[in-house]
Amino acid sequence: MSTPAMDANSFLMAGGAKSARFEQPGASVTGRISEQPVVQQQKDFSTGEPLFWNDGQPRMQLSVTLATDQRDPADADDDGARRIYVKGQMKQAIQQAVRASGARGLEVGGVLKVTYVRNGTASNPRFNPPKEYAAEYTPAAQAELNTPEPAAPAGVNTTTGEITTPAASAAPGQPDLNDPAVQALLAQLQGQQRQAAPAANGGSTEPPPF
Repeated sequence: MSTPAMDANSFLMAGGAKSARFEQPGASVTGRISEQPVVQQQKDFSTGEPLFWNDGQPRMQLSVTLATDQRDPADADDDGARRIYVKGQMKQAIQQAVRASGARGLEVGGVLKVTYVRNGTASNPRFNPPKEYAAEYTPAAQAELNTPEPAAPAGVNTTTGEITTPAASAAPGQPDLNDPAVQALLAQLQGQQRQAAPAANGGSTEPPPF
């Protein structure tokens, strides 16, 4: 049985991303899809050998790489990339999330959230109970609309793009000449000075004879 071939870019860029960890119920990973999802054959955890169903068909899974805000403190090179291997009940949860979003499938730029919700019932007492997941998906176009715009630099009108110079503020300890109370006080002082001017000239408003 031949293994399905992956595309050239997937082969080139494969590796590097850490596997997303869902160790306890409530564990969740959210991120923007950073690479085209790839269908690949499952492998045995112990031997690395490809897995097949009883009828000889390969057991497939979907590899999805997310750009997340998770970081491993022990790994200085951790860039937050996390890889999810979609199969079993997780596949059903993501299918439902994609359909609910109105999208036709996962795409680069879309935002995917997967949460380990609970344990199911084991079909065989010798096996661990299966993990059950819930998923949310936002298509790339909608995710782009939900991304906040960067803040405009100070002094830039966000509507017109015009660059303005902010008014200079008063130096510490100096009165603000734009303050209405200060302006009223200045007007009062100027009025008092005009009233005092005739008295300083002997009470006469006539100009001096020289």
